[in-house]
Amino acid sequence: MKKKCPVIFACLLFFSASNAISQTWVDSVDAHGREVFMPADKYKWDWGQATFLNSLIHLYNTKSATDKKVYVSYIKTAMDATYAVANGKHPNAIASGHAMAFLARVTGDKKYLGKANEIYADYLKIPRAANGGVSHRAETVELWDDTVYMLSMFLLEMYRLTGDEKYVGEFVTQFNVHNKELTDEKSGLWVHGWDADNEDYNDGCSILGWPDKTTRKSSQIWARGNGWVGMALSDALNTISNKSKYRKTLEKALVHYVQSVAPFQNKQTGYWYTLITLPDNPKNYEESSATAMFAYTIINGIKLNLLDKKKYLPIAEQSYKGLRASGLKSTEGPYLIPTKVSGGTCVGDENYYLTRKLTDGTGFGYGSFIMFGLAYEQLKGKR
Repeated sequence: MKKKCPVIFACLLFFSASNAISQTWVDSVDAHGREVFMPADKYKWDWGQATFLNSLIHLYNTKSATDKKVYVSYIKTAMDATYAVANGKHPNAIASGHAMAFLARVTGDKKYLGKANEIYADYLKIPRAANGGVSHRAETVELWDDTVYMLSMFLLEMYRLTGDEKYVGEFVTQFNVHNKELTDEKSGLWVHGWDADNEDYNDGCSILGWPDKTTRKSSQIWARGNGWVGMALSDALNTISNKSKYRKTLEKALVHYVQSVAPFQNKQTGYWYTLITLPDNPKNYEESSATAMFAYTIINGIKLNLLDKKKYLPIAEQSYKGLRASGLKSTEGPYLIPTKVSGGTCVGDENYYLTRKLTDGTGFGYGSFIMFGLAYEQLKGKR
C-alpha cells in the first residue's frame, strides 16, 4: 500500500524525485486529475469536467512535441468516450465542445470538425432573452455569470480552429449583454443571475424567488461566478489578434474587472471570500477555486501589459503562496489535490451561498488551480 505524504512539501519532494524533469505542484495536480480523479475513458460531458479539460489544453501549449502527445491522447479518449452524447443544447453542455474543436485543429480529423459544427448548430438554437443573451437554463430564460466562461471555451476554440471572427464577435456580444444585466453598480462586480421574465422558475437547485421583484437580478455577488468572468476575458485576450476590432473593449473590461475585485482580497492569506463583498461576515469563508481564477486574471493582465506589475504582482504572489500553503491536500501517492473548493452552486440568497459545502477536487477545482499555477510559473520564469 502507498503511504500518504504527511505534509504537502514532502509530497512535492517525492513527486520531484520520481520524475526526470523539475516538477511543481501544478504537475502533481495535473497528474492526479488525469490518472485518478478522471481517467479519460470515464470523462463526463459537463461543465466542471470541461474546465479541467481546458486546463490540459493550456498545459499542452507549454509542452514539447513528445509531451504534447500525452495530452492529445487524453483529450481524444475523453471525446471518443462521449462522442455519442456530445451536444450544445445549453451552456453547460457547450463547455466540453471546445475539446472537439481542439482535436479538429491539432489532428485534422474531420469527425471532430463535424461534431464541433453540430455543437455550434445546437448553440444557435438555445433560448435567448430579448436582448440576445443566451439562457443558462434550457427550460426558462435566465442569464447567469457562469454562462460567459462556458461559452468562451467553445467559441474561442472555434475561432482558433477556423480563424473566423464571427465566433469572437459572438463571445463579445454575450459578454456585453451579460455585463449590462448582471453588473452591480456599487462594486462593479457581477451578481449571479438575472431573470428575463416576471415568472419565478423552480429549477430544483436555486432558491425559489431569487430574482428581485423589480430588477429581476439576484442579490449576491458570488466569487466563483465572477471568477468565470475574469478567466473568459483573459482567454479571449490571449487568443484574438492585437488588431482585432474587439480588443479595446475586452482590454477595458479586464482592467475594470481587476480594479473591482482586487481590493477584496484578504492580504494576509491571499484568498477571496465566497461572497466577495462581505469579508466581515462571520459566516463567510475563503474559497480556493475563485481565488485561483482571480489571480489567473491578474497574471494575464500583467502579461498583456494592461496592469501595473509592481502593484498587482504581489496580489497574485500572495494567492500562489496561500493556495500552496492551505489550498492543496496530499493524497495517496505523490499527488496533491485542490481543497477548500465550494461545490456546484446555483442562484440563491446570502445564507444559500454561506452554507455551501467545501470539498476536495472537482473538475473546476483542478482546472482553475492548474491554469493559475501554470500562468504564474510562466511569468516567474519557472517554465
